[in-house]
Amino acid sequence: MREGAQVFTLPDFPWDRLAPYKERAAAHPGGIVDLSVGTPVDPTPEPIREALAAAADAPGYPQTYGTPALRESVAGWLRRRAGVTGADPDAVLPVIGTKELVAWLPTLLGTGPGDTVVFPELAYPTYDVGARLCGAERVATDGLLALGPVTPKIVWVNSPSNPTGKVLPAEHLRKVVAWARGRGAIVVSDECYLEFGWDDANPPVSILHPDVCDGSHEGLLAVNSLSKRSNLAGYRAGFVTGDLALVKRLLEVRKHAGMIVPAPVQAAMKVAFDDDAHVVEQRARYARRRAALRAAFEGHGFRIDHSEASLYLWATRDEPCWDTVAHLASLGISVGPGDFYGTGGARHVRIAFTATDERVAAAVGRL
Repeated sequence: MREGAQVFTLPDFPWDRLAPYKERAAAHPGGIVDLSVGTPVDPTPEPIREALAAAADAPGYPQTYGTPALRESVAGWLRRRAGVTGADPDAVLPVIGTKELVAWLPTLLGTGPGDTVVFPELAYPTYDVGARLCGAERVATDGLLALGPVTPKIVWVNSPSNPTGKVLPAEHLRKVVAWARGRGAIVVSDECYLEFGWDDANPPVSILHPDVCDGSHEGLLAVNSLSKRSNLAGYRAGFVTGDLALVKRLLEVRKHAGMIVPAPVQAAMKVAFDDDAHVVEQRARYARRRAALRAAFEGHGFRIDHSEASLYLWATRDEPCWDTVAHLASLGISVGPGDFYGTGGARHVRIAFTATDERVAAAVGRL
């Protein structure tokens, strides 16, 4: 390594620690019921697959910016489904799955040593990884006022939350936006579960909704994905949008770095964002699975906290999370330990309801 080069450390990949418990669960006579990772299991909708196949003859390089048709489709979805009245196709940038973007966004925005990245106390671990990759200071907190004189470069919010399923109301997000704008910080909102709210009294809201941002996207970025919405996790298809100046900055760096969504995937993304019917169908599947698993876990002595949105139940037996993981593994059920997401999750587990109907029924029977 050249003299003066930045050195960063990454934590051990957390899911590796779960392997022996998965082996124990797999030894169950009825096989494992894997509720640990929220990976979609239902078919990718046929029209989306058809669009991918039709665009398979793609000898030329795709556009880093995305096709105009794709960007207009995303903007249309934002207006139609998220109430983003100021959605601008020019401010839409497709990305190679949103995990890639989350990990590299601080670097792409010029964040580095001496800067601070803030993310929720209980959070998707990649927010922390992204800060580590660029050498920034990392602060996990749900109270921005506790930062005192510290002015962060980036503030991550995640609503609906992974892992808790908690929804931040518009008034709370509005305060975050005002606080960040008053200090010149960028707010990045991870909204990958935006269409999976289960509490009509507290629906998820985008950071770009006019009730939150007063119609201005200055200093704001929203991140979203087709992985959960349209069963496209294998396509690696997402986007970032918001402040046009920030999006243009990201575009310039991504052009140089070759971060490009393949052309057939862009074609499939357009079809996915133009169609809402398949999402309604998928929501109905998840609603059934969620109801069945919630009743079964509560009947088994669990308490479900938050969980008003997303594809997870945030559950506890008021014991260390690894004891819960071991207990469920003895029943052939694998779940995610809560401490993967921060020390505040040490007595919870995350239960995904993305398993098939047959596996959900098996879990219900065992519980």
